Amino acid sequence: MPIKLENVGIAVRNLEAAIDFFTDLGLTVLGRDTVSGEWADTAVGLDGNHVKIAVLQTPDGKGQLELFEYIHPDAIETNPTLPNEIGMHRVAFSVDDIDAALEIAAKHGCHPLRGVATYGDAYKLAYVRGPSGIIVMLAQELNEATSD
Repeated sequence: MPIKLENVGIAVRNLEAAIDFFTDLGLTVLGRDTVSGEWADTAVGLDGNHVKIAVLQTPDGKGQLELFEYIHPDAIETNPTLPNEIGMHRVAFSVDDIDAALEIAAKHGCHPLRGVATYGDAYKLAYVRGPSGIIVMLAQELNEATSD
């Protein structure tokens, strides 16, 4: 059976703030909607499920995020995920210029958890606490042209 990744869904406190953050990083909004009804209750497993959603796409056309803000039931606030917690906790993006990406993130009040690390001679990496506490990994591949 062939399988492909459709998207990564992330619940957010403020849909507009999350859209601003991810579009500033280079993603494009493909569509927006408000979703509710019996089919949504069944698919998601929540009675009265009612959300505002936006689907964003990476510039290469291969990756998508589905961001959603709950109208009903009320969103449940939790502590921000820690890197060592079991379960999904981050979304990762390749960037051409990690310093430029970090400047964009900083404009949204989002900063590295600790700093920028270099993984061997392969990558510069940083985990950023993004909107709604989402951990966003930014990775710049190093090569002859960028590792002078």
